[in-house]
Amino acid sequence: MSDILGPSQVRVPGTATTKDDAIREAGQILVDAGAVAPAYVDAMFERERSVSTYMGNYLAIPHGTNESKDTITRSALSVVRYDSPIDWDGNEVRFAVGVAGVEGGHLEILNKIAIVFSDEDEVQKLIAAGTAGEVYALLHAVNED
Repeated sequence: MSDILGPSQVRVPGTATTKDDAIREAGQILVDAGAVAPAYVDAMFERERSVSTYMGNYLAIPHGTNESKDTITRSALSVVRYDSPIDWDGNEVRFAVGVAGVEGGHLEILNKIAIVFSDEDEVQKLIAAGTAGEVYALLHAVNED
């Protein structure tokens, strides 16, 4: 499972100031990467309406519904870090990590992201990173099998 996260799929800082804009921003990066069709972004909003994708430790992982599988062309991540926290259903989010997985691949991707974000020291390193390149370097392990 290589190349699910490329340098062009990391944005620091993000431009969104609301949850909806953050979902749109994370989704558009996946579209621009050729990983999903634009309809996948709509499915990300559908998922969010049914269950919040806020995970804790400043992280939200917006992703599509099971019904949107046919809009995914390859497994990929998008990572957007915000300088100012975004209100995500009453929680502070500094990272919106968009996920698209082919044939259940999103579960392995989600697991790798969860491991990184469960470590408060790693989260602080990601917050302190000055550039998208630094964030990418800290997260490159998600590309490893």
